[in-house]
Amino acid sequence: MKIIVSDQIESVCPEFVGACVEANVQNTPYCEALWDEIHRMGNRFRSELTTESLKDIPSIAATRRVYKACGKDPSRYRPASEALIRRMLQGKELYQIDTLVDLVNVASIAYGYSIGGFDADCFEGNVLTLGVGREGEPYEGIGRGMLNIAGLPVYRDAIGGVGTPTSDNERTKITLSTTHLVVLVNGYDGNEERVLDNARFIQRLLEAYAAGTGVTITLYR
Repeated sequence: MKIIVSDQIESVCPEFVGACVEANVQNTPYCEALWDEIHRMGNRFRSELTTESLKDIPSIAATRRVYKACGKDPSRYRPASEALIRRMLQGKELYQIDTLVDLVNVASIAYGYSIGGFDADCFEGNVLTLGVGREGEPYEGIGRGMLNIAGLPVYRDAIGGVGTPTSDNERTKITLSTTHLVVLVNGYDGNEERVLDNARFIQRLLEAYAAGTGVTITLYR
């Protein structure tokens, strides 16, 4: 995939750096070893963080700043990484969907970046552009129905939005039939090294739990 960062994003976050992880994969309904990692991570976070201090994690704080700069309330439309960690800290189980979705969620939790996971065969065209949502722009969030994405950072393919830090789109969502995966790590904090570490962490998870092959990692600005 070719990823373009629009002038809209550059104007509110000139330091933005993203990573695109692309791979051939095999999805499964559930992976016990992956969930062992998730539970260990939850135990560690509950000993280190609170629902207030998690907002100070640099990757989450930067995403919240960009929401505000684009005109969106980050407490009403929480970045997915913040929402997932908050759920852990509250002692609630994460939603178990399937191995690829669970894997993307644990990668987001581990580093605090909002991460989009997509069935690449559902994209229209081979270019994604990161921009800002417009008033009245149609967007069906996964499990959320029609979502108001005005003021949210949004990736668009040739026909419309596919991913925001709050929710990805039903049209390009991961399913058990997904074999061509694209994962996008959004580094609104500009920390290239940490974004790359997150991408490599995703590669490890894919190879360990989703028979990932042909994995490529590409940074973009």
